[in-house]
Amino acid sequence: MPPKPLILGFDTSDAHCCTALLADGECVAAIYEDMTRGQVERLMPMIAETLTEGGAEFRDLDAIGVGVGPGNFTGIRLSVSAARGLAMSLSIPAVGVSILEALALHTPGPVLSCIDARRGRVYAQGFRTAAPFDAALTDIAEIPQALSQQGLRCIGTGAAPVADHLNAQVAPSHFAPAAAIARIAAERWQDAPAAPAPLYMRAADAAPASDPPPEIIP
Repeated sequence: MPPKPLILGFDTSDAHCCTALLADGECVAAIYEDMTRGQVERLMPMIAETLTEGGAEFRDLDAIGVGVGPGNFTGIRLSVSAARGLAMSLSIPAVGVSILEALALHTPGPVLSCIDARRGRVYAQGFRTAAPFDAALTDIAEIPQALSQQGLRCIGTGAAPVADHLNAQVAPSHFAPAAAIARIAAERWQDAPAAPAPLYMRAADAAPASDPPPEIIP
């Protein structure tokens, strides 16, 4: 069994499914797969494969870290539900982690985490930026120029157009999403964290059907 504490991290908030196992601060196993669909069927087998690769079993886990968004509604619900269910069955804490925070982990200097939200919008959050910028869903054109500063790095799937807008650099994240989530969870799992909850930041794209409902015949 790997050394303690043993933290499992996973995320399906974007077009991927990824897991990581952290043992005493070191990543001992990780899997990342790009996918636009199929996360529902893949997540639990991937978690089991990650534990096997790391020489651990479910009962060995001390805590779970899960990406709570923002991002894909279905993916967020999947991961959060899985984390809450596993935490309850194993009697261990689950820590919800914003993907915006995970993207910026261990990147020095001012950072703007940016996740593509389509139609010229991004989910974004500033870390150590010249002007405060809390997590928000925003049009790229409306991101204030006050954030522009020397050394600003934009990270994430929406980084390139934001960097162009602010005359900033595009940089890769320091860790894969699940590894970053596990590392953040490792810092918080002993603080009696609240159960993970989805961080949607916008209304669902689904709209009511335009066809009239079927007539009910008595």
